[in-house]
Order: sequence, then C-alpha cells, then structure tokens
Amino acid sequence: MPEPVAPETPVAAPETGPGTRAPDREFTIAERSQFQLVLRRFMQHRLAVGSLVVLVLLVLLAYVGGALWKYDFGQFTPDKSDAPSLDHPFGTDAAGKDQFAQVLRGTQISLQIAVLVALFSTVVGTVWGAVAGYFGGVVDTILMRVSDLVLTLPLLAVAAMLAHNFGGSWWLISVVIAGLYWAYVSRVARGVVLSLREKEFIEAAKALGASDARIIFRHLVPNALGSIIVNATVLVALAILLETSLSYLGFGVRPPDTSLGILVSEAQTALTTRPWLFYFPGLFIILIALTINFIGDGLRDALDPQQTKVRA
Repeated sequence: MPEPVAPETPVAAPETGPGTRAPDREFTIAERSQFQLVLRRFMQHRLAVGSLVVLVLLVLLAYVGGALWKYDFGQFTPDKSDAPSLDHPFGTDAAGKDQFAQVLRGTQISLQIAVLVALFSTVVGTVWGAVAGYFGGVVDTILMRVSDLVLTLPLLAVAAMLAHNFGGSWWLISVVIAGLYWAYVSRVARGVVLSLREKEFIEAAKALGASDARIIFRHLVPNALGSIIVNATVLVALAILLETSLSYLGFGVRPPDTSLGILVSEAQTALTTRPWLFYFPGLFIILIALTINFIGDGLRDALDPQQTKVRA
C-alpha cells in the first residue's frame, strides 16, 4: 500500500506592511552593440529617417525606373515641346526627347559622381590626415601645408579649368572634384587622430610591439570613423552641387550623355515658355542635396560619443 502523504505546512506570505521592505527584483537588460546603439539613435531622428527613405526611392526611380521606362534618354520622339502628360510625365524638349528619361539619366550620373567623389576623398583624406596626426612634427607640418594649399585654391575656377582639360566623362569629373575635396576630410581626420593618439589603448598597442601602420589602420582610423562618415555625407551633397555648377557652365559632363546640371543649363532659355524643362531637374537636385544633408545630421547625432542616453 502507498505510504500516506503528510499534509503540507502552509507557508506564511511575506509581510508587506509598514516598516517592511519588499523583496528586491532583479532586472536584466540585453547588452546592445555599438552598431545597435547608433542605429537606435539614428531611427529616433525622424527627419533623417524620412530623408533616407526619400533618397532610396530616388535611387530606385533613377536606376530601376530608367531601365523600365519606355523611352531612352537619347531617343527622339515626334512629340516636340509637349507639356507634361501621361505619355510624357515631365514633358518633352524642342528636339522631342522625353524629359522624364533625361532627368532619370541625369540623376544616375549625378549620383555616381557624388558617390565616387565621397569615396575617393574620404579614403585619401583619411589616410593623409591620420598619418599627419599620428607622426606629428615635420611629417605633420609638410602634409598639412600641402592640405592647406589645396584648401586655398578657388574651388570652382580650378575645377572648371581641370574639367575643361581632362574632363568629359563622369568618372573624370569625379576625379577632378575629389582631388579638390580630400583636403577637407584630412583636416577632420587629423584633428580626431591628435586626440586619440594619447589614449591608453594606443600606448598599450605600442608597448605590445604593434607597428605604426597597424596602429593607424587598426586602432586610430576605426575610432575616427564617426566624424569621417558624417563628413562623407556632406561631401556627397557638395559634389552634386559642384557638378551641377560645372555642367551649368559647360565644363561638366559632355553630350551625348547628360546630367542634372546640363538639363538645368539647357532649359534656362525656355524658363518662361517651357518651365517644366527647368523645374523638374532642379527639383531633383534640391531633393538629393537636402536628403543627404538631413541624413548627415542624423548620423552626426547618432555617432556622437557624448550622447549615451537612449530612449526606451
């Protein structure tokens, strides 16, 4: 026969009256990586997030829409100087070219130039400034005087001269513009490296026998990326505006290709009779420049090392 089970002894509930302290509760919060913290701060910047969405839509429209659109940017149609319609959303020019196809092609070229300028300027400027800031002394003096010399050049005039002699294609225009913008990044990179090279982790790396190249590219540059990335976004907007200015003056991308600056330049004489030729490419220039600037503001707030408070 089974043994009888003894009745359970009732356990008194803990007292919670006056003078007693409730038992402590243990809360655990999952640890977030640096990327998650940055992403969380960026997502709280509504204007930057909205600008990122608009920029992505513009990129998709330019590349996917341009590939699927029924007219090519260089194709002539029998419809000349037509106002915007369902068949030609942005109208046509005097030669019968579909303005929507031309604006999409111009957006592609302008974005390609801007991205290449940002990449080239950021890489060259970061290495230049990091080397100058790390070694200091004579090396810093020589490198920064060269950078200062580039900064003193009249940007638009020099870019126009170089583009006139070596330009024509979009990638040559990108190299010309990047060759004038890298100095801005080098100043930023140098300033950040100067503040980082005296930190304890750099002293520890030197004590362990790390080479100068490893310290620069493994420790200093990654820790300076926050400020560098923000400046790279600013360079994208500046490159688009400078390319637009060069194309407007006739020193940018050359026909038969096109860009937003060329479209604005060619439409200035038709502003009163066919305003759609001027306003649509101008609107795309404004949208791209504004969205990239707002994204840069969001990245600046998200990458700010002093901002440690994150909303729930």
